Amino acid sequence: MRLQREATLTEVRTVADATQQVLLRPVPRRLRPLKIESLYLTATPHARVGGDFYAVADTRFGIRLILGDVRGKGLPALAVAGAILGSFREAAYESTDLARLAERLEATLLRDDAASLAQGDPAELFATAVLAEIPGQGNTATLLSCGHPPPLLDRQGAIAFLPTEDPAPPLNLGGLLTTTCRPSRFDFRPGDQLLFYTDGVSETRDATGAFFPLLAWAQDQMTAPARPPLNCLHRALLKHSGNNLNDDIAAIAVLKTS
Repeated sequence: MRLQREATLTEVRTVADATQQVLLRPVPRRLRPLKIESLYLTATPHARVGGDFYAVADTRFGIRLILGDVRGKGLPALAVAGAILGSFREAAYESTDLARLAERLEATLLRDDAASLAQGDPAELFATAVLAEIPGQGNTATLLSCGHPPPLLDRQGAIAFLPTEDPAPPLNLGGLLTTTCRPSRFDFRPGDQLLFYTDGVSETRDATGAFFPLLAWAQDQMTAPARPPLNCLHRALLKHSGNNLNDDIAAIAVLKTS
């Protein structure tokens, strides 16, 4: 019986690893002027993949990135994340700006097949996401938030949340808009670093219920280039939660080198 359990667990891990490789394709550590680091943790360790998602595409418009979080957990959230990622990997190369890219993702979730994959009420089917476009040349990047927490920007040791001028609602709630949302532009120069994350990071709690102090952590850790920031973030989250991370976590750190 023990050998059977071990064989079954090995098979489950193999399937989970394959699923992760298909849905969350490895993010390149270097892409034109960018150094990229990624972190992905699931609330259920053996699942290896959940409702958080990210992807990076090197397009003629620039390097485009998406990071987001599907409402809910389990297989329905995984199905929705897969639908969004599939749409992004196609639309990122065709959409002329981030607003049109968001519209393409929105259309994906409005289709009946995406709703049926979620196995639930279509009105409850939505995902927060942040989209970014970083040009291969020049120092002006673009950001569009769809109901997602703002990324952190580290500029020569000065760290702050990056404001979004005209945020959009979460994906699949675009019907709430009366006008087209406008992406925000911001300076992103050599030496600057961005941290994108899901709410599994910012809402990690300790034994007293206090949230993880993300800004304070970033001010201490992101300014030390010798230390990979996301390795430090993982350890800090484990310490803060008492080794009890109970939500999916995804994060991407992007450093511009030239």
